[in-house]
Amino acid sequence: MVEKAYKFRFYPTPEQENLLRRTLGCVRLIYNRALAARTQAWYKNKERVGYKQTSAMLTLWKKQEGLDFLDRVSSVPLQQGLRHLQTAFTNFFSGRTKYPNFKKKRMGW
Repeated sequence: MVEKAYKFRFYPTPEQENLLRRTLGCVRLIYNRALAARTQAWYKNKERVGYKQTSAMLTLWKKQEGLDFLDRVSSVPLQQGLRHLQTAFTNFFSGRTKYPNFKKKRMGW
């Protein structure tokens, strides 16, 4: 069986690039906040926080005054960021990987 790989490149307009940067920044923020909340819950109360609880936290974060910019991006990537965090914890608890890391801003494009 032969596997093929394809490489794609796109050139976003300045408006699209701005939206992509804002969306990715919001995803990183939500991922890091959820990771911090889960870590804090474990070290303070020995309580495991799952996807359902972090999704409820996201709803509350969107309503906070300082985080109202989260409503200006699609909610789908934000939820997907929480799903990625859940997968990272699932892999950690099964012994396949290390504890999840906080995401940093990298300018790779």
